[in-house]
Amino acid sequence: MAVNLTNELAKERNRAAAERTLMAWIRTCLALISFGFGLDKIIGAINTNRFERPVHAGLGVRLVAIGFVLTGILAMAAAAREHLRTLKRLQRDDFVYVDQTSIGIATAMALTLIGSVALILLITGARPL
Repeated sequence: MAVNLTNELAKERNRAAAERTLMAWIRTCLALISFGFGLDKIIGAINTNRFERPVHAGLGVRLVAIGFVLTGILAMAAAAREHLRTLKRLQRDDFVYVDQTSIGIATAMALTLIGSVALILLITGARPL
């Protein structure tokens, strides 16, 4: 079987694009996880300085922080899984485009939910527990 150089170069470009996409997801997920973790710690530090004794962030802040961390973890798992599936499809000679669920849309929806919860907590004036 003869190798078509044009097809092989196209596959290499697609593989490189998949790697760049995975790296973008790693940065995004790391930011989400770091923000969620840091949010709880920063609010805790502010409360400690304000009340002169250690106080944990309120339940609302903790829920929002957990939401960010969980979204980052789930998005990273989905991105890694999709990356591996893309690489397997690229190895085949009969590569075809497969329409799939967007990880970006799912992440955006999760962040919309987290933002909505945060907004509700701000409007209702949720107090630390």
